Amino acid sequence: MMETPRLRLRPWRASDAEPLAAMVADPEVMQYFPATLSRPESDALLARLQRRIDETGLGFWAAERRDTGAFIGFVGLNFPDYPLPFAPCVEIGWRLVRAAWGQGLASEAARAALHHGFGVRQLPEIVSFTSQHNLRSQAVMQRLGMRRDPFGDFLHPKLASDHWLAPHVLYRLTAKEWRAAQQNRSEV
Repeated sequence: MMETPRLRLRPWRASDAEPLAAMVADPEVMQYFPATLSRPESDALLARLQRRIDETGLGFWAAERRDTGAFIGFVGLNFPDYPLPFAPCVEIGWRLVRAAWGQGLASEAARAALHHGFGVRQLPEIVSFTSQHNLRSQAVMQRLGMRRDPFGDFLHPKLASDHWLAPHVLYRLTAKEWRAAQQNRSEV
C-alpha cells in the first residue's frame, strides 16, 4: 500500500466491484477506450488487476481518498501483456471517476507510483501511452516530467489499424531523469 497526502493506493477489495463497474460503464470515463464495460467484464477486470499485483508485485492499484475512503479509480505500474513495439516495458497508467477529475489526483497518485517504480523497484525506465486524442492523459504525463517520444508513436495492437483510437503516443521517463527531478525539487 502507498499513501500520498490525499490518497491511498492499495490492493483490490470485493467492495470495489460496484464503484469500479460504475466507473468503467461511464461513457465519459471510457471515451478513449474502445467500449464501456458490462458488469461481468468489470468483475473480470478487477480479478485480473488483483491477480497481476499478486503475481508481479506491480499493477494498477485501487485508489481511494484518505479522508473519506471513497474509491476514485486506479493508478499504478503494469507489465503490458500484449505485443508493443517498445516492449518489454513497464507502463504507468490511471483511470479515475469523473468526480475526481481536475483536482490533481491522477498526478499525485502517479508520482507515488513513479517513486515505487524508480525508488523501490529500481526500474530503469517507465513509459506511458494513450490515444493521440487523449489530451488530458498526455497533460498528466507532461506534469510527471515524462517526455514525448514521437519516434515511438504506434498503432495499438489490440485495435484495427483504421480505428480512430489506434494511433497512440508514447511518453518515457528514465530513472536518471526522475532522480534529477527529485534532486531539483529537494533543492528548492
